[in-house]
Amino acid sequence: MDQNGMADPRKRDREEEAPPVTFDSICRAAALIQGQIIETPCAPSRTLSQITGCEVILKFEIFQFTASFKERGALVKLLSLTPEERARGVAAMSAGNHGLAVAYQARRLGIPVLIVMPRNTPNIKVEQTAAFGAEVILEGSGVEEAGVLAQKLARERNLSFIHPYDDEKVIAGQGTIALEMLRAYPDLEVLIAPVGGGGLLAGLAIAAKHLRPAIEIIGVESVRFPSMAQALQSLTVECRPPTMAEGIAVRQPGRLTLPVIRRLVKEIVLADEGELEKAVLLLLEVEKTVVEGAGAAGLVPLLQKNRRFQEKKVGIVLSGGNIDLLILSSIIQRGLVRSGRLVRLFIAIRDIPGALSEVTRLLGEWGANIIEVHHQRTFTTLPLQTTEVEFVLQTRGIPHFKEILRKLYQANYPIRLADKDLSKNN
Repeated sequence: MDQNGMADPRKRDREEEAPPVTFDSICRAAALIQGQIIETPCAPSRTLSQITGCEVILKFEIFQFTASFKERGALVKLLSLTPEERARGVAAMSAGNHGLAVAYQARRLGIPVLIVMPRNTPNIKVEQTAAFGAEVILEGSGVEEAGVLAQKLARERNLSFIHPYDDEKVIAGQGTIALEMLRAYPDLEVLIAPVGGGGLLAGLAIAAKHLRPAIEIIGVESVRFPSMAQALQSLTVECRPPTMAEGIAVRQPGRLTLPVIRRLVKEIVLADEGELEKAVLLLLEVEKTVVEGAGAAGLVPLLQKNRRFQEKKVGIVLSGGNIDLLILSSIIQRGLVRSGRLVRLFIAIRDIPGALSEVTRLLGEWGANIIEVHHQRTFTTLPLQTTEVEFVLQTRGIPHFKEILRKLYQANYPIRLADKDLSKNN
């Protein structure tokens, strides 16, 4: 990009001249890491297939020891270092999963490691990275700022820098996922994966297109960080943090990955925050699998209201499962609200003994579980001797809640719904 944020044609030429990652280098990477990483399950999802109308095949990279695909590329890169480079140590920048992977594999190999992470990195990733013995420094609001410090310290300390995506060894390592998927399901028609800097998507595309030229490769990134989609269109890169998909919140695509993706990837789909939340919640409910926002992004295109994947065999990489528990809790609660299983309403009752117990008795008879109750006597326009009671209820879903509302109206209780909680569903 030039100073105005536009694509530089000379840079395009340099990108095309960059030494390519080949199918052979991916096969060598697979042989190199065999037995040192987990060949994760690749299995169909009957329920997701019924929901989406296509045959869904899930690749569970969340079952790697550090819960993400990043171990593959990190290990390939670490194994390529000379004994002298290993003794000096390595440095990396990371939004979380790359740092975890480098720290874990470096500890296995006895290599000192320094990881610089953005200050907003989820605590679970920071704590686990430090637990693997890495020196962890928090710097900047994103991967790019963290990378500036990581590279500076690498130069000062004479450490080998391991880039999270713009490195041939790393890209080759990530491409080994496609070898496993197509070995298990050689008739895959579509392969979908999240994309940030592009290391995973580029590696998958090189391997998959070699084995099955007709396969469609689709990338998914957050609509708040559409850097790859914009770079492919030679547009100014504009990002709008924050996003729950911090693992793919990258402002600058890779120099090595961009030309590969331009050549081999059919489309980059943009996912909004609501779609990412829905994907995380659906995987939790259906697959009983905890996946982070970036890791669940591959499911989003199948949930968008179109029929482009109907009756096709679609492989999805669940790339990471390191989600902060507070974020996961919020997603679950918000999902319950959207589905009508957690609702809020205000009921006006007479301010006399027994009135509250009567309405709670009725709610119980009708199958509602009362989670919270709050009285409001002062800040209201209701007549004197009348109080408004706020109820938070657990129901069996929207039809059940509508039935409760109907019975309350029939019993002559004035009702007010809160903040249009169910406006999208009524």
